[in-house]
Amino acid sequence: MGHAGHPERADMATLFKRPDKVGLPPGTLVHVGPKKSKHVKITVLRYGPDDVHEEQTTDVEQCLKLQRDDGVIWINVDGIHKVDVIRKLGDHFGLHPLILEDIVHTEQRPKLEDYGDCVYAVVKTLSRNEEIGAIQAEQVSLILGQGFVLSFPERQGDTFNLIRARIRANRGRVRNMGADYLFYCLVDSIVDSYFSICEAFSQRLEDVEEQVITSPDPQTTRLVHGLKRDAILLRQALGPLREVINGLLTGKSPLVTEATRVYLRDACDHIVQVIEAIDSFHDVLAGTLDIYLSGLSNRMHDVVKVLAIVITIFVPLSFVAGVYGMNFDALPRLQWGWGYPAILLLMLLATGGVIFYFFKKKWI
Repeated sequence: MGHAGHPERADMATLFKRPDKVGLPPGTLVHVGPKKSKHVKITVLRYGPDDVHEEQTTDVEQCLKLQRDDGVIWINVDGIHKVDVIRKLGDHFGLHPLILEDIVHTEQRPKLEDYGDCVYAVVKTLSRNEEIGAIQAEQVSLILGQGFVLSFPERQGDTFNLIRARIRANRGRVRNMGADYLFYCLVDSIVDSYFSICEAFSQRLEDVEEQVITSPDPQTTRLVHGLKRDAILLRQALGPLREVINGLLTGKSPLVTEATRVYLRDACDHIVQVIEAIDSFHDVLAGTLDIYLSGLSNRMHDVVKVLAIVITIFVPLSFVAGVYGMNFDALPRLQWGWGYPAILLLMLLATGGVIFYFFKKKWI
């Protein structure tokens, strides 16, 4: 089947098909992955305890003019296929070329890298695509620096809209904390989104379980295997994310304060909770598949049992009919007027005897 029927095969093909990067030196900016946004939108949010300023633009130079020495600046770039935008931001903030390369390569594994003057993290956002009936992962790159946070989602969306609303309304601690707390808030919002994904996944799993028990059909196996692929994708996104949080907790980066590490430990607990739920999904899926295969085996056993009973019933009938179907003149009662009804009665008694024996043995 083609990639349209199996989105995970398309993702793997994208991962290993990198002809544009062959032979290029490390740090070369080449966008790898599907283009998920037609235009690039830059959202700049600069805030402090007493004020907040927000602006949307497509001009990198304009957004950089908003940076000041006081307060925190958050620059979010929706759409990362324009490598010139990424390069200009990297030059302005002094980002390592390997960071820029990883930003435009959208098939990165979730990870954390400490470059001293900045911390770079790759995380995955998950969403369910109803058209293909599967969970899809998208890369988000986050950079924490001295007084600034840069975020690079693959496409425009509402991933961080709640964080922006909290900053505008001055709800919570974010306006009174530093850039590291904003970095935590972005990671935590992604972790929180996993709970809704897992809740929807759990409901789908219950529906498939009910279908397996009540009315299994060949489509059921495809549903079970689809759920298994989604569970694997969840595990691949969340497993490394725990390493990212642990890296922030145990690292010695001066960019992360002790006040923020307390909240990072809470986010780590949430990740562990979701991972345990995903592990239980794997166990339930394995049990569901076993139930389905057991049901198929039982139905096959019933079919074979019915066929065996029918064959056993017709064996004596075939024997009697075969004997009296031979071309001999001296067959017993061959010339007797009641011979034909007697043979039919014999067949009937033989059939009844076999059926009675089956009932007595409780085979039917």
